Amino acid sequence: MDLNYVLERMNEMVNEVSKYQLDNYRSKNLKIDRKSTQTDLVTEVDKKSEKMIIDKIKEFFPLHNILTEETGTIGTGSDYTWIVDPLDGTNNFACGIPIFGISIALEYKNDIIAGIVHMPYLKETYWATKNNGSYCNGNRISCGAKKELIECMAATGFPYDKHINDENNLNEINKMIPAVRGIRRLGSAAYDLCLVAHGIYDIYWEMGIKKWDVAAGQIIIEEAGGKVQYIENKRDISLIVGNAQIVEIVRKKINW
Repeated sequence: MDLNYVLERMNEMVNEVSKYQLDNYRSKNLKIDRKSTQTDLVTEVDKKSEKMIIDKIKEFFPLHNILTEETGTIGTGSDYTWIVDPLDGTNNFACGIPIFGISIALEYKNDIIAGIVHMPYLKETYWATKNNGSYCNGNRISCGAKKELIECMAATGFPYDKHINDENNLNEINKMIPAVRGIRRLGSAAYDLCLVAHGIYDIYWEMGIKKWDVAAGQIIIEEAGGKVQYIENKRDISLIVGNAQIVEIVRKKINW
């Protein structure tokens, strides 16, 4: 697989979808539905963005599998699978908060080989391909090297069912608040991962998220020299991200 060609097609997809999302951003006529809970939103923009991406993948890579947030799995039996979150940060988008993005990854036999995260309003594009480093708007980026929690800026989030499930990250955040320089909660897992890869955040942890939230961010982190530690005994996908040393410190701190 020519990863330069893959990256070109990824850029084409996110640029097209980005224009559509910005054209509909802060629209007074935005149609909003709910999925698993009252706080788990999906908009008409999520659905149309996803269709645009699926159509492009089918055009350029018709034999590949596709896994998306809204549609689910489109299987072909290929060793290649595209993993798509068409609008990461739906709650932000629906409320008019400019932290939302498009996340696309390509997996080969359970190994992520390319990923892109584009933030339309912020005009930031992060990408990485296997063994070729990580970039933001064309500039090489790298994960931070801090070794003490008190020096670190951290990020996290909360599951959509936080109001009905006691395993909702409150215990973990209570342990971390006094231990770090600060904690941010932006509402876009894909962007949080990119900020760690960029050395802007030092730590990110979260529970109860899905593969499409983190697939592109995973390779961007790893190619930036960082570590993605998945935690098997927690809900859905739970993970800690940062440099290898700080990941282990956080894991022990929150008892994961």
